[in-house]
Amino acid sequence: MKQFRNLLKSSFDDFKRNKVRTFLTSLGIMVGVMSVVLLIALGLGLKNYIEEQFESLGANLLIIFPGSVFSEDSGAGGNFGAGFAGGASFDEKDVKTLRKVPDVSYVVPLFTKSLALSSGKEKKLGYVLGTTDEAFEVMNIEIEEGREFTKADVLGKTKKGVLGFSMAEKLFIDPTFAVGKTVKANDVRFNIIGVAKKKGDRQMDDGLFVPYSATFGSLNPDKTFFTIYIGASNEDTIATVKVSVKEALLKRYEEDDFSVTEQSQILSSVNQIFGIINSILVAIGSISLFVGGIGIMNIMYATVTERTKEIGIRRAIGATEKDILTQFLTESIVLSLLGGIAGLLISAVIVWIIRFFFPASLNLVAVLVALGVSSAIGIIFGVFPARRAAKLSPIDAIRYE
Repeated sequence: MKQFRNLLKSSFDDFKRNKVRTFLTSLGIMVGVMSVVLLIALGLGLKNYIEEQFESLGANLLIIFPGSVFSEDSGAGGNFGAGFAGGASFDEKDVKTLRKVPDVSYVVPLFTKSLALSSGKEKKLGYVLGTTDEAFEVMNIEIEEGREFTKADVLGKTKKGVLGFSMAEKLFIDPTFAVGKTVKANDVRFNIIGVAKKKGDRQMDDGLFVPYSATFGSLNPDKTFFTIYIGASNEDTIATVKVSVKEALLKRYEEDDFSVTEQSQILSSVNQIFGIINSILVAIGSISLFVGGIGIMNIMYATVTERTKEIGIRRAIGATEKDILTQFLTESIVLSLLGGIAGLLISAVIVWIIRFFFPASLNLVAVLVALGVSSAIGIIFGVFPARRAAKLSPIDAIRYE
């Protein structure tokens, strides 16, 4: 233990003598560790964000997409299939059919279209979201100002709308001013009766929620829906409702024309994708660590050259090759750990700041990987110059000028 303390003291004494060199050497490892930790944190943040969006849609949810979105033969989670290429074009007839399925608590169709929304001279790119009054509860959309449209508005095809918070800001500066104003979408005028609270979802925040029946015409001439949300009465009925929904739709469409998916299935596939993405991000960040390791090796080689005479004197008074090897290897590891810890602390501060805007997350794996890799770099890249120092002949080392 005493020998270990002496090695650490010797290492820090040398670092104090060469503060600038120590800082610049550790800088490479620090940047590398920051790259790895921040990339992992941002990857986890994106995953958390997507999970939050799905969880906000409510429990016991099934989502119907056109096309074969998931392949059924890839295990419980499923993998993404052909997606939304072709497939069914859902309409009111499908909605009425699905409402008759046992144990279904709600059926919410959704029509979406990207277009310019305008009010007066202001014109911004946004989205028209044609749906029912139940969508506000299903999608967990709260009202900032005004009110939601009602079932009567849907049945009456009234041109009323609820504006997303960001779009209300873009068109009216103060979102509260939007209520009572008129917003045009493809020359169709909608009277704004409410402004939704900010969701953090671009489509919803830049959207205009209107009764789906009010989009029939120039906005939605085919009277179709892109997605249909279905709520099972409780968690125990999800499986049976899913089967019943499929059977109901198969009376009109082919099996590959639509996909009935659960939240857990979508999240499982998302987790698979982000597992791959995180691996790629870590590999990219590791390049910085590798460069930092080369920097440590170069500096340690220079240090060995500078301290050749010191090495010779130590060997002459009884230090063994193992002692010299241990000394220089310890310096290399400590140098790497200093950079690793500094990188980790700076990363933690950056992640803490980012969390105010985005759900980035540090986890134990990222911390252990960062410290473990920085230590490994100190060993791997420090062993070569340390061996060179240990192999120096004492007489030649003392004579070195």
